[in-house]
Amino acid sequence: MSMKFSPVWITPISRKITLIENKMKVDEMVTVRDITLTSTCEHHFVTIDGKATVAYIPKDSVIGLSKINRIVQFFAQRPQVQERLTQQILIALQTLLGTNNVAVSIDAVHYCVKARGIRDATSATTTTSLGGLFKSSQNTRHEFLRAVRHHN
Repeated sequence: MSMKFSPVWITPISRKITLIENKMKVDEMVTVRDITLTSTCEHHFVTIDGKATVAYIPKDSVIGLSKINRIVQFFAQRPQVQERLTQQILIALQTLLGTNNVAVSIDAVHYCVKARGIRDATSATTTTSLGGLFKSSQNTRHEFLRAVRHHN
């Protein structure tokens, strides 16, 4: 038996994603933590509940902070695997911001693990996607990962 999903429940990013000129030449990390997300496991069609941490180092533009949450929720609303979700958020922000200096970490509970099969109620899965300085600079990567661990 195959399942079909109607795209009706998938809403587009309804508002224009606004970027703001980086007039102050901010060049330090901007981090948004504890972005709640709920998705659906594309293998088992059960819930994935988690939180994302997103960081970027501005170049020519900064993004409205709520827009980061909106991007996370946009990609999370469709059946997903967590690894792809993490990558999609990274690539979307890199494209919008015109910089590779973006990092995304998601910590989530998969109900396919928690409520069926192995029934492990305490495990969580963490995925991380790093770009630009977050990948090439050990100091930048460590600063981001400290921010992630600080709140988990």
